[in-house]
Amino acid sequence: MVDSPASSAALVGATGGAGTTRLAVELGALLASDGREVAILDAAFATQGLSDYLSGRIDPDLTTLLTDDRDAPLADGLVEFPLDDTDGRLVCCPAAAPFERLARAKSPDAARVLESRIAAATETFDHVLVDTPPVAANQSVAAVTAADRTVVVTPATARGRDAVQRMRGRLEDVGVDLDGVVSVRGDLSVADATVPETTAGAAAAPTCLSERSVATGVADVAGLVFDADPSAGSGYGLLDSVGEYVPR
Repeated sequence: MVDSPASSAALVGATGGAGTTRLAVELGALLASDGREVAILDAAFATQGLSDYLSGRIDPDLTTLLTDDRDAPLADGLVEFPLDDTDGRLVCCPAAAPFERLARAKSPDAARVLESRIAAATETFDHVLVDTPPVAANQSVAAVTAADRTVVVTPATARGRDAVQRMRGRLEDVGVDLDGVVSVRGDLSVADATVPETTAGAAAAPTCLSERSVATGVADVAGLVFDADPSAGSGYGLLDSVGEYVPR
């Protein structure tokens, strides 16, 4: 692990389908490629998008660890994300559950367990990312309350710009500061960092290790979220190697 305090961040979608899951994967991969150990927790129970990036059986998933197996260690639900030629590590705790368990995972009691899971992850990993849906349910409130920083992710559209203001108000309502705004698939005037559109399909992520423009944008997000500088790397710099290899 790198010699720096562990920290956590909730990546909150301004709207449904804003791109928080993909950004979490891209950011986690870039930080891992910089020698850091990173965990992604999937609080987006309704879409369960993180599981689409993983292969193999998911058991237990995060909702199980929040409900039926609350005493089990977080490590039981961690799935390694395959990255080649990296000194770091990226693991995921996805949601992959039937509706009945999803409903129970959204309860106030489960939300309190989620807070403790986030805290436990920060004791083990350099960085913890929480893929968080728009603030409208217990698990999203728990994520933004427990995380050290909260960043809203929005598509670069007029609807996205309006949704950022709505999320800002909701965060204020629960006593959480907004630490930044990231626009995806284009620039937005209210954004503090921008990740450009990629020509690759969603299943091809992470593309930050093969497309320089995406890498530069995700590195800006790393600076915004964690005050990290993956572009420095060691020696000639991590971003100098982008495009030389593609993981998986």
